[in-house]
Amino acid sequence: MSCSLFCLESRRRIGKIRSLLGWFFFACAAIWLPAETPWSTVGPAGGDARAFAAVPGQPDHIYLGTTSSWIYESTDGGASWQRLSRLDGTEDLVVDNLVVDSSNSASVYAAAWKLGDSGGGLWASHDGGRSWSELKGLHGQSILAFVQAPSDPRIFYAGTLQGVFRSSDSGSTWKQISPPGNSEIHEVESLAVDPGNPEIIYAGTWHLPWKTTDGGANWHSIKKGLIVDSDVFSIIVDPAHPRVVFLSACSGIYKSESAGELFHKIQGIPNEARRTRVLAQDPADRNVVYAGTTEGLYKTVDGGRSFRRMTGADVIVNDVYIDPRNAQHVLLATDRSGVLSSADAGASFAASNAGFSERKVEALLVDRGNSSRLYAGVVNDKEYGGAFVSNNGGAGWDHIGEGLDGLDVYALGQAPDGTIVAGTSRGIYALQAASSGDGKSGPPSGWQPRNTIANTIVKAAVENLHGKRIDIEKRVKEKPHQLDGRVSALDLAGDVWVAAGADGLFTSRDKGATWQGGPVMGAGDYLSVTAHATTFAAARPTGVVLSRDAGQSWFPMQIPLMLTRIHRVAFSSDGTLWLGAREGVFFTHDLGKTWQWIQRLPFRDIDDLWYDGELNKVLVSSRASDQIFSIDPKTLGWRWWQTGYDVALIRASGQRLVAASLYDGVLLEPQTAGAETSQR
Repeated sequence: MSCSLFCLESRRRIGKIRSLLGWFFFACAAIWLPAETPWSTVGPAGGDARAFAAVPGQPDHIYLGTTSSWIYESTDGGASWQRLSRLDGTEDLVVDNLVVDSSNSASVYAAAWKLGDSGGGLWASHDGGRSWSELKGLHGQSILAFVQAPSDPRIFYAGTLQGVFRSSDSGSTWKQISPPGNSEIHEVESLAVDPGNPEIIYAGTWHLPWKTTDGGANWHSIKKGLIVDSDVFSIIVDPAHPRVVFLSACSGIYKSESAGELFHKIQGIPNEARRTRVLAQDPADRNVVYAGTTEGLYKTVDGGRSFRRMTGADVIVNDVYIDPRNAQHVLLATDRSGVLSSADAGASFAASNAGFSERKVEALLVDRGNSSRLYAGVVNDKEYGGAFVSNNGGAGWDHIGEGLDGLDVYALGQAPDGTIVAGTSRGIYALQAASSGDGKSGPPSGWQPRNTIANTIVKAAVENLHGKRIDIEKRVKEKPHQLDGRVSALDLAGDVWVAAGADGLFTSRDKGATWQGGPVMGAGDYLSVTAHATTFAAARPTGVVLSRDAGQSWFPMQIPLMLTRIHRVAFSSDGTLWLGAREGVFFTHDLGKTWQWIQRLPFRDIDDLWYDGELNKVLVSSRASDQIFSIDPKTLGWRWWQTGYDVALIRASGQRLVAASLYDGVLLEPQTAGAETSQR
């Protein structure tokens, strides 16, 4: 894959229901209005951090951009963070550029591009980031670079997929200064402005750099010395010596001492780290330059003659902040591991994520013996993710990823004996408790695989019996092999464990030591599974299967014909089977002979549906909504809460609800929340 294609892929990384003839309809018995108190995010800390911006003259006051439209703020130099506000009410804006106005520190600009498409835009705040409004001149544009002219704070430049844009009135109006439709100057990833002349602009594209000395009237290529077709991620101009220009490209790091007219490649950055996303120059010592790459942080102390790596190769660096008051203090904005802080000029780093959580939580478990103990399964964070545990109701979290080897966790379950089991992107793992030395269980010691499939199969054979050849059938063990696919759901409540995933349905009668199963009805891709005594039900997007003998045999279940995509199934304590689908919530008292529909829920695209036995409630959420619902199985009345975040799933921790947001970690219901009014 070419570097250009890699960069393109990395950026395009994140009805009305008709009558059911012959079916019994139920309207909800009551609608409950939510409390006004917002839900709180409680971690796990870390995740994707994208861009820093410090307030001029106040180096401890720092803003942080994320991949989920949120802006964070720190007033203690990055030691702790608080959520400030979210741009545009969405969660798919990647805030890659933040600028604090050098002439008015209350004005902050956030430039963003959109996950999954070519959208984005520019937002401005004039109250220190508390509230934001979009500047319409760049509406819908993916903004990949954004800078303020050092010598004239009224002038800003933006690099977009279309080209380079300029504003001379602090962002109120914009004009494209690169030739519209130009075959070369587009997909502008980086910008730099001469410190003394705002008409001199450097623009790095996904295919080499360009320069103008007359405010964009004329442009010329400055590729001399660069490897052909290098994508230019970052450009910096030495403020004291503007003829010195550093440039990072897909092919490495380059330096020019002729204002970009000739570059030479710097040694010390290995090929595997050549995607250098950001360059940052020490304001106190211009010979010190940090290079944030996809394979760690590099640093030069001799003006670029040589670089050496300061972190492990697993650190993906998106931005670097050097404290202008104290050059020993360096912050990194990273993928997966959030913010890293150094007090020794990059010699060592430690996580600095208090208050910052951008985790994508796909699994959530409340310990049945201790409702203050929460487990969270995380995806996309490699060795920094996997699984976390909180022993104080979410106030603090510990990473428990040892043994998972960077696998994503999609399901969590707890057996009657307390064993915690995870369904991952590559099979099933059980959490081992360490011995405390007194015969009691201590803290978790790591995960161990539970992926042995040892099926018994029936084979036909011909044998001699008393001189006669007869046909017989033998039940034999097939050769054990390993479960290696994604496991999406677990139910460990009974004596027989059951798991659902990409490779089918599996059961275990020996606490996960071995599993039996495989594709059911000729299909895998099972998303959900639930058990009620020896009756099991499992769902894939287009159907549901049942077992009445604890998973030894399965048969298809009759479902409503109008269902187009099924996401979840769950048994309530009386054996009623509940189903969450694109068309809403359905239930059956007779295992599919007749179905009933909860008709008046405000949303119908149900992604998660869970029965909580202690509350005797069915909990419902949709990834397309920030609302959650609690349905009473007896009265069919329901309550709803508005969390303020799009929700992936909902559980109960004692009498308090806990949710997993799409991108912002775990959410807790406020203590004061509850039903206030109702109506029929």
